[in-house]
Amino acid sequence: MRAVVCKEFGPPSALVVTDVPEPEAGRGQVVLDVHACAVNFPDVLIIQDKYQFKPSLPFSPGGEVSGIVRALGPDVDGPVKVGDRVIASTGWNGMTEQVAAAASALIPVPDNVDLIAASGLLTTYGTTHYALKDRAKLQPGETLLVLGAAGGVGLAAVELGRAMGARVIAAASSEDKLELCRERGADATINYATEDLKTRTKELTDGHGVNVIYDPVGGDYSEQALRAIAWEGRFLVIGFAAGDIPRIPLNLALLKSCDIVGVFWGAFTMREPEKNRQNIAELLQMWSDGKISLYVSERFPLERGAEAIAHLADRKAKGKIVVVTPAGEAASA
Repeated sequence: MRAVVCKEFGPPSALVVTDVPEPEAGRGQVVLDVHACAVNFPDVLIIQDKYQFKPSLPFSPGGEVSGIVRALGPDVDGPVKVGDRVIASTGWNGMTEQVAAAASALIPVPDNVDLIAASGLLTTYGTTHYALKDRAKLQPGETLLVLGAAGGVGLAAVELGRAMGARVIAAASSEDKLELCRERGADATINYATEDLKTRTKELTDGHGVNVIYDPVGGDYSEQALRAIAWEGRFLVIGFAAGDIPRIPLNLALLKSCDIVGVFWGAFTMREPEKNRQNIAELLQMWSDGKISLYVSERFPLERGAEAIAHLADRKAKGKIVVVTPAGEAASA
C-alpha cells in the first residue's frame, strides 16, 4: 500500500510517497481502509521533530482519519464491526491507505454526514468544542472574538460560537478570508492587517470588550486582543500558528480580573476519553442536525500529501485541507 512517509525530520519537501507493508490489527485494534486524512498544524510540527509527541522514524504524518473498518483484531470490545463508517484519532500514521487504530478510538459517522469531510472533525472541532464548552464555558449572549478565524480551528470557533448563541467577531488578515467568515456565521469582522485589533474590538463592543477570546495565532496579536477583553473574560490559548509564543504582561490579567486558559485537547482526550467521546458525539449530532457543517477548502490526492502539509505551513489554507486516498476518491465519485 502507499503512504506519505517521514524518513528524516525536516520540511514537507523532505517527505516521500512510497510503498509500505499493510498493517495488522493488534489486540484491541482494528484496521481501517482510510478514505481521507485531515491536515492539521501538528503535522507541520511533528515532521520537524517540534511537536509534544515524538514518533520514531520512519512514520507517516496525519493524526485524524475517516474510513471503513476493514478487519478486527483480538479482544475488540463493543459494537464495532467490519464495514462501519468511522473517524479516528491516530496521533500519526494516518496519511496512508490503511491504518491500525485502537477500537476504543473509533467514532461512528452517521450516514448523512460526508465521510471525506468528517476526517477533519476531530482535531479542529474537537479542540474548539472542548475550548468553548469546557474551558471557557461560553454562554448565550456573550461575545466571542476569534483570531485566525479563516483557518481550520478558527472557522470551527466561528460556527460553534454561533451555534452556542454567542455574538461572534472574526479577525483575519485579508478581506477574502473575512468574507468566508461572514458566510460561516460571523456577526462582525476585523481585518488586523489594516485595522488596529484592540481599538476595533472595543468599537464593536461599545467599549465593553469581549467575553471570550479564542487565539490559535499567538505572536503580536495575543496581547492586542487581551487588552480588549471584558471584565472577568476568558482568554483561550489554543496555539501559535504565527510561530512566536507571546510574552503576556500579567498585570493585564489582574486589571481585567480575567482568566488565561490553556487548551490542550490532545492531553484531554487521553485523560478523559469518555468525556471526549461524548463531546465528539455531540458534534456529530450537531452536524447531522445541520447546525454546523465543516468547510473543506481543498482536497489533495495521497500522492500530493506533502504539498497539502506545505500549503498549511505557508498559511494558505482556509477551512480544512484533507488528503484523499484512492478508496476515498472512488467512494465519492
